[in-house]
Amino acid sequence: MIRTATMDDVSNIMKIVQAVIVEMHSYNNFQWDENYPQIRDFAGDIEKGDLFVSIREEMIAGFICINRVQPTEYNGLKWSLSEEALVIHRMAVSPDCRNIGVGFELVNFADELAKKNNVRYLKTDTYSLNTNAQGLFQKLGYIFVGEMSFLGKEKPFYCYEKWIEVIPQSSK
Repeated sequence: MIRTATMDDVSNIMKIVQAVIVEMHSYNNFQWDENYPQIRDFAGDIEKGDLFVSIREEMIAGFICINRVQPTEYNGLKWSLSEEALVIHRMAVSPDCRNIGVGFELVNFADELAKKNNVRYLKTDTYSLNTNAQGLFQKLGYIFVGEMSFLGKEKPFYCYEKWIEVIPQSSK
């Protein structure tokens, strides 16, 4: 089950963040660190209604931020469409909940949210060393668009896009 995150979820989200940082650093991926993401990032997401959590056995198994905010660094890329898009940011699955479909559930939720909001285009990015996220996006139909420099990191970020079919709501 996926639901909108609340401020009561932040401490558990930060526990997942800390575990993911340790894991990322173990294979020299420094996409996340002590500077990012922080509580204020998630508090802002929650305040705007942009953060969602996956619940498994009454615990947060993962989270995803979905909104319309595109980093200015996206401007230099050759996106297929020049229309409004939903953008996936700050997504993670607890290391204790891997390989049970949580990542798929979160990304598919982004697709459904786009359809619900009549948005037919999604964008995202991930650090070039984050092969798990890259594989997930590719399995779910996201297409590689290009690379960008971001957040002062040494390696590039890979950017992906996906088109989805929006079925117009009938007016009954």
